Amino acid sequence: MFSIFKKKQRGGPIDFSGLRTDMHSHLLPGIDDGSKNLSNSIELIKGLEELGYERFITTPHIFWDMYQNDHDTINRAHQLLQQELAAQSMNVKVHPAAEYFLDDHFDKLLAEKQPLLTLKDKLVLVEFSFVNAPANFKDQLFRLQIDGYQPVLAHPERYLYLANARTVFDELKDAGCLFQVNLLSLAGHYGKATQDLANYLIKKDYVDLLGTDLHHLRHLELLRASPQLMPVIKTLLDSGRLMNPEL
Repeated sequence: MFSIFKKKQRGGPIDFSGLRTDMHSHLLPGIDDGSKNLSNSIELIKGLEELGYERFITTPHIFWDMYQNDHDTINRAHQLLQQELAAQSMNVKVHPAAEYFLDDHFDKLLAEKQPLLTLKDKLVLVEFSFVNAPANFKDQLFRLQIDGYQPVLAHPERYLYLANARTVFDELKDAGCLFQVNLLSLAGHYGKATQDLANYLIKKDYVDLLGTDLHHLRHLELLRASPQLMPVIKTLLDSGRLMNPEL
């Protein structure tokens, strides 16, 4: 497939190489609402490499009402992608993890002590509904920690129902939850309210990780057209708080 993304220009306006790792993406082919097939996955990875990324932690949804993924479906898709990367002589690291939706199925995984797919070590990416928070999310996150995992809340800035209840963010941080903000949120892709909430979390020094949450080529185009992200990324990297480079 012809790529609209030309040779990477590290000295240009967009350079995410300081982050090194994109730790939230949907690059595995055909198992959720991200990449549709292998050729799509390769094009997305090439585009992200051109933006400066070196390593990818891909996080397909495990959301039982829509995407019934597990270790087997994710590992099979990862193996197919690794084979295609090798066939194209692309020496890039892709680690399979998951984005767990906090639902009854997640409760079942915890109750059965099923091993979870992690970003690294014991870091587990979790997400809330965009409509309302799970009634028992604090208990779910606590049980996750009891099992030795470190919860990472995906895109907290997108849960706009918390915008008027911001003390919840304080409670989550006090409870040891890490926060991952989407670069697309900071670029304004999801609207001003989401962008404002992302900036609020940055000002509170609550942002531990940045991710693209990349699903498709349009997301890639938006990132490439967002040089305004660079000062924000630099500030966060300079703070020493961001964990991306260590993943």
